[in-house]
Amino acid sequence: MTLLDLSAAFDTVDHDTLLRRLHMSFGLGGCVHSWFTSYLNRRTQCVRRGSLRSTIAIMMSGVPQGPVLGSILFLLYTADLLRLIENHGLHPHLYADDTQIYGFCRPGSTDQLQSRVSSCISDIASWMQSNRLQLNAVKTEVMWCSSARRQHQLPTNSLSVCSDTVTPVQSARDLGISIDSDLSMRTHILKTVSGCFAVLRQLRSIRWSVSPQVMTSLVVSLVFSRLDYGCATLVGLPHHLLDRLQSVMNAAARLVHCSSKFDHITPILRELH
Repeated sequence: MTLLDLSAAFDTVDHDTLLRRLHMSFGLGGCVHSWFTSYLNRRTQCVRRGSLRSTIAIMMSGVPQGPVLGSILFLLYTADLLRLIENHGLHPHLYADDTQIYGFCRPGSTDQLQSRVSSCISDIASWMQSNRLQLNAVKTEVMWCSSARRQHQLPTNSLSVCSDTVTPVQSARDLGISIDSDLSMRTHILKTVSGCFAVLRQLRSIRWSVSPQVMTSLVVSLVFSRLDYGCATLVGLPHHLLDRLQSVMNAAARLVHCSSKFDHITPILRELH
């Protein structure tokens, strides 16, 4: 798996190229094309601090990152990458400005796959340069995945990315999910548990200053949201890993219920549904 990183991706989208692509590749014309032209052209920005404001500047390129439409326009702008990656016999996955390349092979064919990935990334870098995008080779990550039994067979030599070399990592963060090379999800669980308990410690300091209803809302929004994110990737994991997530749930329930750590947790969980 190769995770590509772009430098200021949304800010460097060329308006003329995007509008031409919307018309030629996706058949958007007439009034709809005029809407997009009006949406992109002569956008302005400034920096405000208190009552002070910088000079208003006209945006000559880029799409807004906040609205949903900005991400959609960026995906349409980079849609040609899908065909380029597939032409190398690899599998692409694009989500906004996050681009991943997947490939697989038998243990004895890793050199050929690595060569294919390097060639693919070089073509991607050339395509991005011609479309005014910039591939950040320094932040690009490469990870080989296999079962725990075959970890010793994974390549450790660096991969060529443009003029730089990238050393394979044992764990990578992909769309907020930490993936280990043995797909154990151990790193993701450890980071999730650590982040949840850090929030619980902060909430415990204000436990007697807020109502139970407010505390419940804070726990749900700040703690349970971390547990729920990407939970589909945790299906089928060993109990000793899932028990660590359960310990977060138990601690959160005791905090909301104002119980001590010596109280039996099952009735508390049942009472809190």
